[in-house]
Amino acid sequence: MTLALYRIDDRLIHGQVVVGWGQPLHVTFIVLVDDEVRGSDWEQDLYRMGVPPDMEVIFASVEEAARQMASWQADPRVGILLVGDVNTAVSLVEHAPQVRTINVGGVHHRAGRTERLRFVYLTDDEAAKLRQLAARGVAVTAQDVPTAPAIPVVDFT
Repeated sequence: MTLALYRIDDRLIHGQVVVGWGQPLHVTFIVLVDDEVRGSDWEQDLYRMGVPPDMEVIFASVEEAARQMASWQADPRVGILLVGDVNTAVSLVEHAPQVRTINVGGVHHRAGRTERLRFVYLTDDEAAKLRQLAARGVAVTAQDVPTAPAIPVVDFT
């Protein structure tokens, strides 16, 4: 196993990701794909504080992630790739078409979004973009924790 999970979560690295997903999947590295965080040393330091010392955190822009995707997928360790929003997920799939699954894990309320699931709030545009990814052959599901059932995109958009 390599990258075991490609997740949209607007909180990025937090306990549910590190403990809830990381422990059952035996994750030893997290790739955080965010152009802004990639350029901010202090934000990177904050996110590093949220992981145990034996878990590596890699920060990448979308373009860097596309270039490194094959090596992360071939890594014998288990990893998780995180993006913070639907637009970044779409951009990642466009730059790295080998991404074939997207887990919508936590997209929280903000102006213009409506509740689709208790842990997923989307604008109509975000919902349409997720459906478009699915139409391109990407398996898009929503699942907040690994013990919950995966909900297909057609059931929440």
